[in-house]
Amino acid sequence: MTRPVPEAPPSDYRILVPRDWFHVDLTQDRWRGQLKTYVDREFAGSRTSSDVSRSAWVSLRNMVENGLARGALEFFLRTESPGGTKAEPASLLISWPPVPRGAAPTVEEFARVFNERRGPDYDVDVIDLPAGRTVCIRTVTALDYHVRMPGEAGYLHLAFSIPLSGTESSMGNLCDAMAHSLRWVRGR
Repeated sequence: MTRPVPEAPPSDYRILVPRDWFHVDLTQDRWRGQLKTYVDREFAGSRTSSDVSRSAWVSLRNMVENGLARGALEFFLRTESPGGTKAEPASLLISWPPVPRGAAPTVEEFARVFNERRGPDYDVDVIDLPAGRTVCIRTVTALDYHVRMPGEAGYLHLAFSIPLSGTESSMGNLCDAMAHSLRWVRGR
């Protein structure tokens, strides 16, 4: 009996994100300047103190730095509150955590690990997205999709944070639709 030939890892991914979401490319060293541009734009003309904008900048910078330690590639932001960033914006952090090829657990094993850590208001499901088998973790304000990559290349992580309206809202539905839009670009 012959084993099936494994699929080749993708060369890239594509995901549909609305144009009004601010994009920060984390693969470039200029991400701090891009993030600062976002914060400055959000607080321009507002009557909030500089301490509030500085706090927003530090919070977002820390989020990115923590993400970069786990293979973050892109960061998207969208303010949900009218008139500026009174609360954290909705966000999408896309990461490809480094895992040796072929060493990533199966989707079921991965889901089991998350189920063992499960807390209140923490749902773990294995779902099928067009891009492949996925572990979906839903809390009140976050949606995490761990999408198994072809060719045993590991998991692409889509981390949505929706602090203002929560996951049971039109913004939560939009984030779910974005995750469902993920497609792989075939390797060469």
